[in-house]
Amino acid sequence: MENLPGRSRIERGLLDTLAQRRTGVESPLHNIPIVVSGLGSDLHNTGALFGRAKRKKITQAMVLSLIDVATKKNKPDRVRTYWNTYHCQSRIITANDRLHGKYCKNRFCTLCSSIRKANLINKYYPYIQTWEDSHFLTLTVKAIPAKELPRYCKGMLKLFAKIIDKHRKRGKRGKGIALEGIRSLECNFNPKARTYNPHFHVLVRSRQMAEAIKQEWLIRFPKVHARPYAQHIRKVEDMTKDLIETIKYGSKIFTEPDLRRKEAKGESRYVYVSALDNILTAMAGRRIFDRFGFNLPPKESKSPNERHLIEYNIWSYEPRTSDWVNLETGETLTGFLPSKELSILLKTQIDKDLQ
Repeated sequence: MENLPGRSRIERGLLDTLAQRRTGVESPLHNIPIVVSGLGSDLHNTGALFGRAKRKKITQAMVLSLIDVATKKNKPDRVRTYWNTYHCQSRIITANDRLHGKYCKNRFCTLCSSIRKANLINKYYPYIQTWEDSHFLTLTVKAIPAKELPRYCKGMLKLFAKIIDKHRKRGKRGKGIALEGIRSLECNFNPKARTYNPHFHVLVRSRQMAEAIKQEWLIRFPKVHARPYAQHIRKVEDMTKDLIETIKYGSKIFTEPDLRRKEAKGESRYVYVSALDNILTAMAGRRIFDRFGFNLPPKESKSPNERHLIEYNIWSYEPRTSDWVNLETGETLTGFLPSKELSILLKTQIDKDLQ
């Protein structure tokens, strides 16, 4: 994070023309010391830069639609949260071959979620890869309408915690096994039925643990709410893949028009932002991802690693160029150009009808 001086009126004017002019101008912030924190990102990793630009493009388009939906629903708190994400990484500092920016840290931000995913993989993979009989478990409930989603999300998290606590106590008394694994709450939207399907992805040390959780789940949820055939257990064949599946954020942004025919040719994916807003609202403030039954070895705390910079470049994101523009030279940072398919999706396939 940086303590940056506020943008001047001169800068705001420059941003309107820099992308077209691409001529050198004197920056009003030239030689003004700033403070940055953290190690920053590798400025020479072109693949990562392209990915950053693509995620920024997607996030801004998605969030502007979420703002419209939240405004129609009269949710001022959600509007403020969405605007915070809209401005995530809008200004970037580069110095000494490193890139620094301010992150919103919201779960639905594609920029922040990619960093969160990478951090969690690095954090948990060394430990869970030692599991010799790891299994992947999906726990689900019936499809429900939007008005029931907050209640179900809260109830499912509470019920899962009770299952883990019960087996922890039984394990201490020597009457059963203590469960060990990680879990995340996710939710899909069916645009045809206009229903939601909240469910857990669970990664556990053994099949015995997976079976124990499934059995408890079906005991605590009547058949009318959770069908036995809808709960799935399988052995983990690719730990990295299943770990990613478990830690990803709890909603699928892009949804096929007909969930029963995902492979149908000629059908486009849509972004159902009103449904996405319902999911984000239901999950707000809840622990979507968590571990249970184990603790990771403690790591040494790191200092904020703050540094004062005198020589640096400031880049400001320009939606019209889908890239960050240098305030002094007018150069673009990544050279990213959105594909035709992505441009069409973001322009014509965002559905803002209230769900």
